[in-house]
Order: sequence, then C-alpha cells, then structure tokens
Amino acid sequence: MRISEIRPASSPADDGLRGFIRRRPLLTFFVLADLLSWLAWAPYVLSRNGIGLWDFRIPEVLGTSQILGMLPGAYLGPIGAALLVTVIADGRSGLRIWLGRMWRWRVRWHWYAITLLGVPAAMLATGFVFSGGQVSTPSMIALVSFVPGLILQMVTTGLAEEPGWRDFALPRLQRRFGPLLASAVLGPLWAVWHLPLFFTDWGGWPDASWTRPVAFVVFCVAFNFVMSWVFNRTGESLPLAMLAHVSANNFASIMWTEMFPAIDGDHAMHAMAAGAVVAGGLVLIGTRGRLGYRPASAVE
Repeated sequence: MRISEIRPASSPADDGLRGFIRRRPLLTFFVLADLLSWLAWAPYVLSRNGIGLWDFRIPEVLGTSQILGMLPGAYLGPIGAALLVTVIADGRSGLRIWLGRMWRWRVRWHWYAITLLGVPAAMLATGFVFSGGQVSTPSMIALVSFVPGLILQMVTTGLAEEPGWRDFALPRLQRRFGPLLASAVLGPLWAVWHLPLFFTDWGGWPDASWTRPVAFVVFCVAFNFVMSWVFNRTGESLPLAMLAHVSANNFASIMWTEMFPAIDGDHAMHAMAAGAVVAGGLVLIGTRGRLGYRPASAVE
C-alpha cells in the first residue's frame, strides 16, 4: 500500500457536522441553498413587493426591486452553499476543481453561437408560433440594452446560480446516477429553489395565476436537459452553461414583450415552457439520453 493511500483515524469532527457534510455533500448543498436563499428573500416576500405583511417597499435600482430584493438571496444560496460544502467535503483540491470550471472559456466557437444565438433563436421561434406569426419590431432601447443586459445577467443570475447547480451539483449527480437521471433530479430541485419568488413582483404576484409557477417548473425541468448537454459537451465549461442560462433570461426580460406583446404574463411562461420541452426533447433524442456525458473524462 502506498503511503498516500493510508488514511488517518477518524477524528471526533468526522462524527459531527463536518462528518455529515462530507458523507452527504449533495443533501447538504440542496438544503443550504434553499434555506439561505429563502431566509434572505423573506423581507422581499413579506414586503409590499410581495404579500404585503410588512408595510415597506424594496427600493428600486436600475428601475427594478429585484436587485436588492432577489439578488442577495441568490448570491447567498447556491454559490454560497457550494463554496462552503466544497471546502469542507473536498478541501483545497476540490476547491481548485470547482474554481477551475469557472474559467473554462476555451471551447469551440460554435458553442458560443449555440448559447448566444441559438437560445434566443429558439425563443424567437417559440414566440412566433404562439403569437400566430404576430411579431413586432423591438424598440431601439431594447436593441441597445440587449448586450449590456446579457453582461449584467452573467454577473448576477449566472454567477449567483450556476456555480451551485451546474458546477457543484451536476458533476456529483452524474457520477452517481448517470446523466439522464441526474438531470431529471436536478431540474425540479432548481425549480423549487425559485418558488418563494412567485409571491413577489418577480413572479407577477398577485396577478399571476397558479399555472405560471407550474409552467415555470416544466420549463426548468426541460431546459435543464439542454443545460446539462451544453455543460458536458463543452468539457464542463461553467461560462458556457452560464451563457445558455442567461441568454434565455435576457431574451425573456428584454425582447419578449417587445416582440410578442400579445403573449404576456401567464401565457408567456406557458409558451417558454412549451419551447423548452421541445428543445429538451430534441437534445434527449439527439444524444440518446447521454447528454454529451463521458464518464472517462469526468473529474474525480
């Protein structure tokens, strides 16, 4: 036996909280990601931007309350939980691997085209079908705002969420369950994390119907197969997974109502869910359920 294979005797800490985190890193991550975000979102949900139990409004930044209401909890949850669990469960070597995936920008150019152009093109096609071909020309403000909005989404939504869902959780789930089941598990968990936000103006409260969060869950489950495929086929590049995620968000928040004013509110979420189901189905069929996953190249 090599010296490097000799493990020290278990310490008392291994039987306590640290030991539990090392034995159950995925469970710990999902619980922490939800609890940390939901606690931070409580003022947003309880304020007049939400259900109105507290008589105050979240101040607006850049014309929206989401910067101060939603973003702190988003940063605290997935990325915070992933960092904490990685440090405890995997130590420095695991932290280097986790951080290393965040800087994998060197991928083939067509993956940039797929994430930056393919995702908006798919959403454009979806809107065209659901609007019956009624497409409006976007305003100059929307066109000028599109690229800055994408950059803003990268450092807010993308950076807050993807180091947790894709960088931390997906590789572990795939090693344990394989790509198909791993993606089927991660999609609903990703969706559930968002659900308290449907009690705020982020989710259209109080005007949205119960079908909007249901359609959102369907979107997350289906689009997660696309996200897994992009992550796996780019050699576990987190920036490309982030681009796929924020390309959808950016088009939905800036271009959708400009180009498809007749499809708004609940109907917009229904259309996006249907488009995600088609895209996810095509990826599943095209990859025969493998989603580009190659176990031999998985990071151990």
